[in-house]
Amino acid sequence: MRRASIRRTCAALAAVTSLALAATACGGTTKKDVGSEGGSAATAGKADPGAATKKGLTVGFLPKQVNNPYFTSADNGGRKALEELGEKYKEVGPSSATDTSGQVSYVNTLTQQQVDAMAVSAQDHGALCTALKQAMSNGIKVVTYDSDTKPECRNAFVSQASAEDLGRTEVQLLAQQIGYQGKIAVLSAAQTATNQNTWIDYMKQELKDPKYKNVQLVKVAYGNDDAQQSFQQTQGLLQEYPDLKGIISPTTVGIKAAAQYLSGSKYRGKVKLTGLGTPNDMRKYVKNGTVDAFELWDPAKLGELAARTAVALSSGQIGGKEGETFKAGAMGSYTLGKDGVINLGKPTVFDARNIDQFDF
Repeated sequence: MRRASIRRTCAALAAVTSLALAATACGGTTKKDVGSEGGSAATAGKADPGAATKKGLTVGFLPKQVNNPYFTSADNGGRKALEELGEKYKEVGPSSATDTSGQVSYVNTLTQQQVDAMAVSAQDHGALCTALKQAMSNGIKVVTYDSDTKPECRNAFVSQASAEDLGRTEVQLLAQQIGYQGKIAVLSAAQTATNQNTWIDYMKQELKDPKYKNVQLVKVAYGNDDAQQSFQQTQGLLQEYPDLKGIISPTTVGIKAAAQYLSGSKYRGKVKLTGLGTPNDMRKYVKNGTVDAFELWDPAKLGELAARTAVALSSGQIGGKEGETFKAGAMGSYTLGKDGVINLGKPTVFDARNIDQFDF
């Protein structure tokens, strides 16, 4: 298998020189509007796949949380791609994964600074819409990655994989581990996290299949992508449901914290744990028997594809419409799906047989 090597460096939080800016405070900084007002993918100008890639573009990355190792890896992938393309990279963002108002202010700051494009991982499905629409009306291309907003509030969304694939496969993994019988729980991130909620919806749909008739989802808990809160939520789940058979945690922070708790408790090896994690975080828990198998994508590749999508949009190679295709360097060609969604690829399952082949 392909080996990925990602350095986890601390992303610098760009200084913000003013308090939260209202969307209307961007007057006087407007670029030439290259799309219709609102800038939705459906109304973008005609794309030219043969257009030359523009150089010197500034792309701002706005993750959910700047000090989260997952987003550090993803954004470093974006940085590397932009440097390779001759573009400029900027990162801003809140230090808390639940600071929705902070994300709004950073969108407004990037708009005021007149970046060419921004890549945003949305904390809330609708809270950023007004600010993102203002950015697009100013000629700024908007790409969401990892977690989407409404389709009309961005030009394209780079998805880790099919949301349905992710939700269903996590249930499939856990059900196999518990013999298709027993109580299970979900340890999610923030209650408003768009991607988490979408995956959980597909988990619930998968559980309706008759083969899961003896599997009962008893609770969805929220650790807010905070290690301590996620650890405590795991402990609380086991106190409330001492006969719990398994936990799905579709968040890298959550699954690691849950594994830490289970590893040092009487439940190790008895309560199965799966979800989305990084090999480097989960390696020791796979090797000590706490976790049998989990899955994820390469976050650096996700960030790289977000950056390349932003450049393709800014260069006029794509406009955000279904069916458009663009080249993403060594990653190959990608085609936009319905509502401007671009899928990175299928998730990878990690277990004791292959985990040492990966380094991220």
